Amino acid sequence: MTRGAASTKKSAKRLRFGPSLRIAIALTALLAARLHAAESPTLVVQREHTSLERRVDGTIEAVNQGTVSAQTSGRVLEVLYDVNDFVPAGAVIIRLGNTEQKAGLEEAQAALTEATAREGEARTRFDRVAGLFEDRAVSRQQYDQALADRDAAGARLAAARAALAAAREGVSYTEVRAPYAGVVTRRHVQVGEAVRPGSPLMSGLSLQYLRVVVQLPQSLVERVRAIHKAAVYIDGRRVEATRLTLSPQASPESTSFLVRLDLPENAADLYPGMFVKAAFVIGEAERLLIPAGALVERSEMTAVYVQTVDGRFVLRQLRLGHRYGDKIEVLAGLEQGETIVTDPLTALEQLRAPSGKLRNDAN
Repeated sequence: MTRGAASTKKSAKRLRFGPSLRIAIALTALLAARLHAAESPTLVVQREHTSLERRVDGTIEAVNQGTVSAQTSGRVLEVLYDVNDFVPAGAVIIRLGNTEQKAGLEEAQAALTEATAREGEARTRFDRVAGLFEDRAVSRQQYDQALADRDAAGARLAAARAALAAAREGVSYTEVRAPYAGVVTRRHVQVGEAVRPGSPLMSGLSLQYLRVVVQLPQSLVERVRAIHKAAVYIDGRRVEATRLTLSPQASPESTSFLVRLDLPENAADLYPGMFVKAAFVIGEAERLLIPAGALVERSEMTAVYVQTVDGRFVLRQLRLGHRYGDKIEVLAGLEQGETIVTDPLTALEQLRAPSGKLRNDAN
């Protein structure tokens, strides 16, 4: 038995493999023994300081979500969007009948025209009476009356302008617009229905800004509040939280604290209602980390090429932990100080070469 095969057998004892995996490891190790250390990029495995995290179940929700309600009375004339439709910000989603509102607008415009004319007349009359008062041609009572008429006309003009603005606002309420860009989740009315102020019309949410809601145990609150750092894990991917918001009081029922973790804008493949793992940093720990690119996947086996004492390389199965950026934690199968191949593709090319060595593209 060669020294490389003996090293492979010793490594296999560290983890319990099934018969099929043992055969796969043995065959691959036999081929891998042809590799030489100087011909492949390598790395000496070392422990690194990483964050110590405590994981808690959480649920994703949209920061912007709600129901748009009617602000005026009317009959639904048109519904322009339906469930699952994307709505741009400010787009008209529902149109209501506006006959009554337009009539009110025309009345307000007429009242403004009259108030403008009355105010102009009162101002002209006051200017004339003021001139006569200076020449002592009119009494003080007449002067005061002209002044009061002018001020009253000015007040009526201001009221007419406010009424016109309100009437225009009432007409604008007949075109219900989306407050932000998002997706329609529910439609509450149909064409022809009569609505009044406060009637729900359409519900939706925005996927631009998402957050994770977590019930944090009381035992972790103080450390989380002090470090104030967390991330979200989903499908093996780590997403750093941009902001943490901790409730100032615990829930009376569970004695846990509500925590909200804001996610980066437009987070990919994340949707409201999904369950995720929220990881709160509570300290530091040393972990054995290797580059994720050094891993080799063979059926159900995940392994790396490890250098033996005689300078050869063998394939060794690993048991992995969590991922930290472009590195992954090794729980079993490797020891600190061992050397691994960081580019398994180079190793594969070397195995395929007729001489068992790396091919030279220049030849």
